Amino acid sequence: MSRYWSPIVGALSPYVPGEQPKLLDLVKLNTNENPYGPSPKAIEAIRAATGDTLRLYPDPASDRLREAIATQAGHGITPGHVFVGNGSDEVLAHVFQALLKHDGRKLLFPDISYSFYPVYCGLYGVEHETVALTDDFRIAPEDYLRTGDAAAGGIIFPNPNAPTGRALPLADVERVVAGNPQCVVVIDEAYVDFGAESAVALVARHANLLVIQTLSKSRSLAGLRVGFAIGHPDLIDGLNRVKDSFNSYPIDRLAAAGAEAAMLDQPYFEQTCRAIIATRDQLTADLQTLGFEVLPSAANFVFARHPSHDGAKLAAALRERAIIVRHFRHARIDQFLRITVGTNDQCARLITGLKAIFSS
Repeated sequence: MSRYWSPIVGALSPYVPGEQPKLLDLVKLNTNENPYGPSPKAIEAIRAATGDTLRLYPDPASDRLREAIATQAGHGITPGHVFVGNGSDEVLAHVFQALLKHDGRKLLFPDISYSFYPVYCGLYGVEHETVALTDDFRIAPEDYLRTGDAAAGGIIFPNPNAPTGRALPLADVERVVAGNPQCVVVIDEAYVDFGAESAVALVARHANLLVIQTLSKSRSLAGLRVGFAIGHPDLIDGLNRVKDSFNSYPIDRLAAAGAEAAMLDQPYFEQTCRAIIATRDQLTADLQTLGFEVLPSAANFVFARHPSHDGAKLAAALRERAIIVRHFRHARIDQFLRITVGTNDQCARLITGLKAIFSS
């Protein structure tokens, strides 16, 4: 700890990202990256944008990208409903500052969820309360329907949830949104394209709803860092005021070009999503055959535990075989492994590794 730090720095508990190990012949199933490359049209667009124009600042409003996102979103969404940022984590950071900090009223989110949420609460001084998932790791909508002095100052949860992978039906999402007109409800849809229902369809009916998505997962652009939010223009205006007080140019020229092309290449997007869903179904069946309990997943990962094998020990044993999965040392889920859905070959190697561990 340095004596030059501002007081808040020492009190922070930073987010710990998934490991990015430098191992040869690695089966990397720990950070929910897409096993398939980006759209060839995105690569072509990035190459075309590499030239003399890089000496110029990018469009601060990312107009073409927001138009592409609005076009793909449908449901009457216009560019005025869209906010873009340097990855969905930056978008979330601005959301916490602009929309979720209200003195005297707490932000609600699940006790088992994206671990960046409490980090942002600490960074921006947002009062919060975690809401326990059910015994079978579901979000219960009724737990977020509070009134009077107990009414929420904001609500945020992923759908599908992370790290569980369980999805909330759209009707239940709308129950939460409609039941909390006094605050913003944020639905974090990083994994929605792998089998869940997007809440974008509800934006026109609910001015307090904000939906956040990313190009890191289903669009295979984790290395580009582009995320976006869709909501009522009044919410977007609040986010823009914070963004322009922080960084007016979060999306560079290469990122804007690649992201726009990826958003517009619907056939490639659908093809890779179908492949991941099919592999997820096979991986789930193979794990269950080995005795694992696997939670129902609508994401590009599965959450699984074995009744006879410790989760941490399994993760360590897999690592010795150059297979990396994610293990969380948190109450209620310390026996689970979060396993990214890789290619068919990668998942087959995982199953082979587990069989070897169980037979040793």
